[in-house]
Amino acid sequence: MPSVTDQQYEDAYDAWRASLQALVADTQRLARWQERRFRHAHRIGKLLTEPCNGSPTTGPVVYGVFLPGAGLCYVGQTQEAERRLRDLPVGESHHLANTVPPELWERVVVVRWPDLLDKVSAEEQATAATLGLVVCGLALEHRLQVATDPPLNSRRRNADGDWRPRNHALSRSRGAVHAHALPSLWQSTWELWQELSTLEPPSDGRPLLTTEAGRVVFPASTVEGPSAAAT
Repeated sequence: MPSVTDQQYEDAYDAWRASLQALVADTQRLARWQERRFRHAHRIGKLLTEPCNGSPTTGPVVYGVFLPGAGLCYVGQTQEAERRLRDLPVGESHHLANTVPPELWERVVVVRWPDLLDKVSAEEQATAATLGLVVCGLALEHRLQVATDPPLNSRRRNADGDWRPRNHALSRSRGAVHAHALPSLWQSTWELWQELSTLEPPSDGRPLLTTEAGRVVFPASTVEGPSAAAT
């Protein structure tokens, strides 16, 4: 994408504020805005979690959100995909949707990594069982963050309202400490992640593609048009 000058950036910010002011200019418009945004967020949450081809998204997963231009912007993990991924676009307990509206998301990649355990050795399966699901998920999340350096994971907020950089490679978190304990599981996760990250959106406009152990959702194709918003 072409670079944006400081003035263009400020003009875009002013235009964004003006657009929002028009959308919430009275109580009727405010309600319509709230309803439209929640419909879209709810639709994405369902696509991320509900059964498709017999495979719902539940339990432990790693996931990532991509933006047009910026690419992968956030990597996360959860032990409760059925709850966390539904909330991801709503933003009630997740900061991402408050920073980047889901109307702008290009794709969301989800890998159900426990479904890949049968591809690793018995010894590595035993290691995973000893570490437990939580630590395994944190380890895979850490390795994904090191490998991809997503910008919204690469800074931490300070109490004074400023930001400080994060160096994932120097982290001593639980995930980092055990990051290399599961090499085959990591390799399988990484291969599936790359596959889902590069799949072309369906030409028929479908917003969801699934594999045996993952899925990718294309939120842009679910944004309401004028006729849908008026109903």
